[in-house]
Amino acid sequence: MATIRKKREAAVVVKEMTPENLEATVRRSSRNALAPKRLRYSPEVETPKKKRKAKTVTENGSQNKKPMDEKDDDDDDENSDVEQASNGYGVLSAYELERLENIRQNQAFLSSINLLQATEEFKQLTRPKPSQRGLTRAHAAVKEVLPSRKSLRLQKKEATILELPPEPTGTLIYEQSVKKSPGPLPMDLINMEEGNKLPPQLLELCSEDSKEEKKMQLNLKEYTSTLKNMKLNEDKVAKVVKDRIFSAAFHPCTSSLLMAAGDKWGKVGLWKLGGDWGDDGVLLFEPHTRPVSCMAFSTSHPTQLLSLSYDGSLRCMDVEKAVFDDVYDIEDGLKTFDFMSHDCSTLVVGNFYGDVAIVDRRTPGNSHESLHTLDPKTVRCVSVHPLQKQYFVVAESKVVSIYDSRRLKKTKSQAVSQLHGHSLSITGAYFSPCTGNRVLTSCMDNNIRIYDTSAMTTKCPLLTTIRHYMQTGRWLTKLSAVWDPKQEDCFVVGSMMKPRRVQVFHESGRPQHSFMDSENLSTVLSVTAFHPTRNALLGGSASGRIHVFSD
Repeated sequence: MATIRKKREAAVVVKEMTPENLEATVRRSSRNALAPKRLRYSPEVETPKKKRKAKTVTENGSQNKKPMDEKDDDDDDENSDVEQASNGYGVLSAYELERLENIRQNQAFLSSINLLQATEEFKQLTRPKPSQRGLTRAHAAVKEVLPSRKSLRLQKKEATILELPPEPTGTLIYEQSVKKSPGPLPMDLINMEEGNKLPPQLLELCSEDSKEEKKMQLNLKEYTSTLKNMKLNEDKVAKVVKDRIFSAAFHPCTSSLLMAAGDKWGKVGLWKLGGDWGDDGVLLFEPHTRPVSCMAFSTSHPTQLLSLSYDGSLRCMDVEKAVFDDVYDIEDGLKTFDFMSHDCSTLVVGNFYGDVAIVDRRTPGNSHESLHTLDPKTVRCVSVHPLQKQYFVVAESKVVSIYDSRRLKKTKSQAVSQLHGHSLSITGAYFSPCTGNRVLTSCMDNNIRIYDTSAMTTKCPLLTTIRHYMQTGRWLTKLSAVWDPKQEDCFVVGSMMKPRRVQVFHESGRPQHSFMDSENLSTVLSVTAFHPTRNALLGGSASGRIHVFSD
């Protein structure tokens, strides 16, 4: 019985699959039944539709041929195929042709209202262009057109046997790293024609009596209001040196803004804002051959600018004598220095080998008075106490220490105090400018720290930690926070944030102001410095440009 029941069920299934029933149950595509989709702004233009050929199914499931009276339809189909091929689309379905036609019509509509052109013009307007003031870009020399090279095989010549030249026996010396000869160097301008002398206005400006009393420290509300009034415009941006800026400083004169910058390949540039000498007020010199990592104007002799370089030379630019005097010289590796006396005659100099040297400029020659090894790796920054000149803070490999110059030994000198908490390399450590009761440090662990050094205890307490991104990469100068010399409790630091900016913080960690300008500032300002008396701030970039915010 079960076998008979299965045979009957199979017969019913076969009956349902006959062509008559199959035609009714076949699913048809609904693509052609839907109206073609159009974009919102597409013009209402009817496009020709391809006629479909009618097909009939016979009782045995075969398709009938088209009768002779449908010849016109065939002609239309042939014409449509030719039209499709002429349009470059190939043989496509009516749906694909409809879609492509909609795309073409929408593109024609966008072109008619010039939307694409307006978008490109808007991008050009919103993209800030670098300032063209200052040093001009040297034009590339026209390359000589040489005839095309052909192999000896194509010339049907036999190959010649070549002998290699003998290997050089000496050490290779790169032209960029050749150190300047010791002794005084003339202040030759390299951005002007040979024989041009220094403008006499420069000496007058540097000799200006700048012993103006410092302004009274403002409260935070007044100070923030002053910062907001400092603006940047196109005239306050200029290319001062040719390569990446490693150090910069303000001259203490107040009648005009005179700035100095040192770049990657030993050049030192002077820029007077609004000056008419040189290239838009820029004068360029070359006293060193490697990065100028530290520079400072002498407060007792304003005509002198001291600059230090990786090439191992510390020189003094004397505008009055028009020379670069040789102050201190070693083989290589100088990193930082600071003045240890009020008359700027004594200096403390640090190098990459963990040593600090005490240099007295009154002593004949270019050597040190004493040399002391503090850290087995490196010394990255030194800063002298503003009141008690015997104390100086040193940023070593992973710790910041305060030493007394009267108790230094050749090796294993005992620190007066240490500032712990840094987990990576330290880029800067500075005493506060007025009292020295604070030390500001910048570390590659993305933290800026402020310590209380008023008591000079063995371990100075940590007051504030400010999270700040410090990863600049290898093509930018490392960020380092520096104090405002007019304000005991506020400091400035560059930023990697976008839009580009320079930030000012209070020692409590509270942000005071961010200097931004969408039109004239589009790069990272790694090197920053405040003017000692005026409301002005400079920032140096990797392209050799200085940006000045002033009131």
